[in-house]
Amino acid sequence: MLNIAVFGSGSGSNYQAIAEAIAAGRLNARIACVFSDVKEAFILERARKLGHPAIYLDCAPFKTKLDGEAEARAIELIKQHGGDFIALAGFMRIVKPGLLNAFAGRIVNIHPSLLPAFPGLEAGKQALDAGVKETGCTVHFVDSGIDTGPIIVQRKVPVLPDDTVETLMNRIHAQEHIAYPEALRIVAKGM
Repeated sequence: MLNIAVFGSGSGSNYQAIAEAIAAGRLNARIACVFSDVKEAFILERARKLGHPAIYLDCAPFKTKLDGEAEARAIELIKQHGGDFIALAGFMRIVKPGLLNAFAGRIVNIHPSLLPAFPGLEAGKQALDAGVKETGCTVHFVDSGIDTGPIIVQRKVPVLPDDTVETLMNRIHAQEHIAYPEALRIVAKGM
């Protein structure tokens, strides 16, 4: 069984999809705790409603990475809550060697493109700007690069002629909610 610490910076819809898969018996896992680097992020409200420890993680002075005292605190809290696996679900910070080493091979991320295409920020905009006919989402293991770790699952969506970033991202998010629990099932079987 995976004991998952979920990290997110926004609404937490992927966290919700993971929690629902667990509740429905489709994923043999437990949510150990939920972290956000945004004090008012809806992911923390979702976690409180579902009875999971909801933890605000102040990452100052850093704006784009989880490092230093915040990283050390996160590692300590994950262990205190019995977590042994990390799911990054819209966590908008780069994880650094401390966390990568503490949970080596046990951190996954979801990204809104068919990696290796369109890593980093604004993947939907990148796909539209490139004029591709297809994009999607990828769940992958996290390594020291930006969206470069080994791929676990990908799900495709067409790029429609009248798509905006919003309409495309809505279709991608719908596939993410299927892909993340699926990837976690695959990982759990292999551990």
